[in-house]
Amino acid sequence: MVLAARSREKMESVAEELRNLDTRPLVMTVDVSSEEDVKRLFGRVREDYDGLDVLVNNAGIAGPTALARDVTAEEWKETLDINLTGAFFCAREASTIMIEQSRGSIVNITSIGGRIGYPLRTPYAASKWGMIGLSHSLAAELGAYGIRVNAVAPGPIEGERINQVIAARAESEGMTFEQVREGFLQPIPLKRMPTEQEVADMVLLLASDSTSAVTGQVMHVDGGFRMQ
Repeated sequence: MVLAARSREKMESVAEELRNLDTRPLVMTVDVSSEEDVKRLFGRVREDYDGLDVLVNNAGIAGPTALARDVTAEEWKETLDINLTGAFFCAREASTIMIEQSRGSIVNITSIGGRIGYPLRTPYAASKWGMIGLSHSLAAELGAYGIRVNAVAPGPIEGERINQVIAARAESEGMTFEQVREGFLQPIPLKRMPTEQEVADMVLLLASDSTSAVTGQVMHVDGGFRMQ
């Protein structure tokens, strides 16, 4: 198993959990928006492993919370570079290995923000819409090689990141944190936000042989929000 992200500190805590399960993860500091970094990552994969079973493209940032007219070119570029271009770089390198072995699964983490118009989050929404298009296109290209490509679209997920999004929106719109949070919960039939574990469970399912005939799909983990 390989863990790759910009922050080594957070990865090390995950790596320690994996070591306690008698695995030996490779931990690498990688900026997925850097083509050179991504090539270095997959070069190590080729050196250290016999093949590649699964790629999970989970790198992402929230981007700015602002009206589109106030978003800077730098903010737009950073969001697209990390959320979308980075996923493309990783999928491109992973697919070359998977084609050689005629098997593999790529799971891209998109968002419900890639299924709706998302005021004040234009760069983020654009990147996540793009992730869905990337997933569909790769599924069509790679299916003949036995490679499956799917996407997971979480809704608001309970935890630190959504709290940061809620706080930024509350400040931008002159509302309280509680008012904005209720606005996120109101359209969810289950009346709760899914957990990180529930998202991970869907990723695991798509990575497994249990879904060997599933490709080109976007699986929503959103408490029913997408029905609205």
